[in-house]
This record gives sequence, structure tokens and C-alpha cells, in this order.
Amino acid sequence: MNKKVLIIGSGLGALATALRLSHKGYTVEVVEKYHRPGGRLNLIEKDGFTFDMGPSFFSMSYEFEELFKSCGIANPLQLNELNPLYAVHFEGRRKPFLIHKDLQKLEEEFKNIETEMAAKTRRYLEAAGKLFHDTENIVIRQNFKGKLDYYSKLARVPLKHAPKMFRSMWTELENNFDSQEVKVIFSLVAFFLGSTPFQTPAIYSLLNYTELVHDGYWNVQGGMYKIVEKIKEILDTRGVQFHFNTEITSVITEGKNITAFVDQNGNRWTSDIYVVNSDAAAFRGKVMGRKSMSASRLDAMEWTLSPFTIYLGIKGKIKDLHHHNYFLGNNFREYASTIFNTATNPKKPYYYVNVSSKSNPESAPDGCENLFILCPVPDLRFKPDWSDSELLADTIIADLSNRIGFDLKSNTISRTILNPLDWQNQFNLYRGSGLGLSHGLNQIGGLRPSNKDEEFAHLYYVGASTVPGTGLPMVVIGSRLVIERITSDHERI
Repeated sequence: MNKKVLIIGSGLGALATALRLSHKGYTVEVVEKYHRPGGRLNLIEKDGFTFDMGPSFFSMSYEFEELFKSCGIANPLQLNELNPLYAVHFEGRRKPFLIHKDLQKLEEEFKNIETEMAAKTRRYLEAAGKLFHDTENIVIRQNFKGKLDYYSKLARVPLKHAPKMFRSMWTELENNFDSQEVKVIFSLVAFFLGSTPFQTPAIYSLLNYTELVHDGYWNVQGGMYKIVEKIKEILDTRGVQFHFNTEITSVITEGKNITAFVDQNGNRWTSDIYVVNSDAAAFRGKVMGRKSMSASRLDAMEWTLSPFTIYLGIKGKIKDLHHHNYFLGNNFREYASTIFNTATNPKKPYYYVNVSSKSNPESAPDGCENLFILCPVPDLRFKPDWSDSELLADTIIADLSNRIGFDLKSNTISRTILNPLDWQNQFNLYRGSGLGLSHGLNQIGGLRPSNKDEEFAHLYYVGASTVPGTGLPMVVIGSRLVIERITSDHERI
């Protein structure tokens, strides 16, 4: 295969696509705005500390096994299963809830709060598991020719699951559990989709199945960026060329053909086939000039929350933190109702804390910890002014210090803050949205922007805002789907 493919962007979807293409004999070239590959799956190295910049764990680990096996490679990643999966700290409660896959251990955690926890959870997860397996090969692992094709395939899903499309995830949890704490904890997966459990359809209860039964949560020995480094090493041996600090800003077309993409310096990039790993919706509007994806229409779509992230290098060891931790208040419904569209910072933020030095000691100097703190905040449509970033960071750090009984401020060696403007500017995230388009019923499956361009036969997309959706395993699946498109279109005899 002598055809050349230019990949625009170098997130995990791009890297997985490049790996599959190079295995099939294509000549692959990658251009990337940032100074190194990975997109949001990146790292910060500062003051002797190494931080996972974005994703810190994932589910469906077998998708990585499939990726490497399909390319004739032994999996180079050493994966660690999280056990417990995570800890959840509620305000006013000193001891966190540890979330285990073992239902008897889980029942022990909630013995004074939720009666028959194991039996209730088993019933709930069995139903969620049936939904997952009845839909994964219809909605998740499929390309779609259009809306009609999507709806015809969707009709193959057993009708027994239909009611879950029309009630919320919170209602589903209320139908199965009594305690507020259990309902809140199991509903946290809704925020991974960029929504709240009061808006997210109950079909996404299947995510509880993936975390608690199907495969659990995993991270990578040596840090999440090892995923990028290992794939990049393989691509280097295959002659794949990378060009960093290169942002595609416009396109030159002639009829139904793309003549070239143009970068910020006026350089032209040509190829036989193009794969875009920038946001599939925003790129269509900003670079391709599609009226259907104008700024006003993009703003009318549903986007995931923006990340407000803090990276702390801390002197001392912190005993009251696990690898993955959620810190929540006692006003969950009120907080969820305002988190998407408020222009002011919350007085008592909810946030996630990852301490990768717990399982990867090499990420921090001896006797130190590295803390990655993520607070979901409204995107730039609702809060464009982030001059109060330091104040919000101070609020979160003070709250965390109080709740774990450790003075973080006086023991801080390194501190870095990224607000939604930073994420937008560094990685072209539309309005600073952390995970691209959200997954409401109008933006899933064949209703997401297609991975095949509407006008140009040699232009494709891969990543969070196209099929099948957001998340590390999803974009790995997406790389396989876009390869199926390219193979079907360009390898016909």
C-alpha cells in the first residue's frame, strides 16, 4: 500500500489510527499543534514531579489488547487494576467509602446505610450488564451510513431496554437503592459523559456495569503517558513522521478534492487521505467552513464540562488519600443543577483527586506526593472570565487540606493551574470542553458527527466528538471504525 495518510492531531485516537494504518502499509505523517504527542493524554514534568495531565484511569482495558494484537504487536503496557476502584469522601464524614468490585466488601462499606446492598447491587448490575451486551455491537462498535441506518440498527436492540431511554439515571438509581450516598456514588459516572445524573438517560447505568463487573478500572505502570510513549516508539520504528508546533488553520479545495491543508505559517500539507483528530464538530466549522457547524450552531450543541485542573508537588506522604478520590458535599442535587451554566465559582466545589505517586513512586521525589486535582466547571460559553483561577485553586486546596488533615499549602513544592482557557488554547478544545460533545440521546451513535466527511471522499475523523464517543477505550474503538471506512473506500479491487 503506497498511499499516504496525513493525520491532523496526535491524541490517542490519532496514535491508534496511525498504528493500524502503518501496519497495513500506509505511509503516515502526523501534524500536531502541541509540542509533543498525546493530546489530553499528556503529562507535566516540573520541579522533579511528573503528573498525568488528563486521563488518569480507564475501563475496557481489553481494547488496548485488541489494538496491539491487530497490529501484530505484543502489548507493551503493564496495566494495574485498581482495587479498590476509588474512594468517595462526603463532607462531614471522616471515613471515605471505598468502592470495591467485590460485592460483599461493598456491602460491608454500606452496612449501616443501605440494607441488602450486595443483593440490590447485583440485581442492578445484572440489568445494566444485559443492556451493555445487547447494545455494544449495535451502537458502540458500528459505523453508520446516516441517521436512517442508525435507527434501523437501533431497532435491533431488545425493546425491554427502551424505558431506560426515557427516564433519568437518577430515577433508575432511586428505583434500586434507598440511601442518598449510594445513589450519588453510582451516579458519578454521568459526569464522565459531561452531564448530570438528573439529565443523563438511564441507559448509561451500563457504565456502572463496566466499572464494577465487566472490566473494572485500570492505570498504567509508570504513568498514563506510557501509552503515548510506547505507541510513539513503535511508530518511530515504522517511519511515521511527526511535526509538532504545527496547527492546521485552513484548507484549500478544488471541487470535491482537498488540495492541501495549511498551517499557521502558511505551509501546505498534502496527502492522498486525511484523518482529523481535532474535534470532529469544531474542525468542520472552524477549518472546513461548514455552515452546519458555525459558532452559533456549535454553541447550541451539548458539550461536556470543562476541566479546572491543579497539579501539586507536595513534601511529605499523605496517608488519608487513595490513588483515586472523589470529594463531595451534601448538596448534590443543588450543585448538579448549577454546575453547567453558572458564571461564578462554587463556594464549596466538588472535585476529584488522583495521587499517582501511590502506585507509581517514580512520579515524585522520595518522601513526596504528586496530586492531580480536577474540578469540573462550566465551559467558556457560560464562564469566559477565568481571572479568578488562583482564588478557586486556593479554595479547593484549603478544603482538601481540612478534609484530609494535611496542610497542603505550606508543604507545596510545585503548583500548576490550568483553567478552561488554557485547555482550549493548548489543545483546541471547543469552548474548553474537556471531553468534546456530550452523550445525550441526540448526540450518540449515528447522531454524532460522522467519522466520514460529508463532502470529501478522502477526509475522515477520529476522536471524542465522533463515533463511538469519548473516553480512552472509545477512541481506540473509533480508530478501528475509521480504518474500516478507509479500507472500504480505498482498498477496493
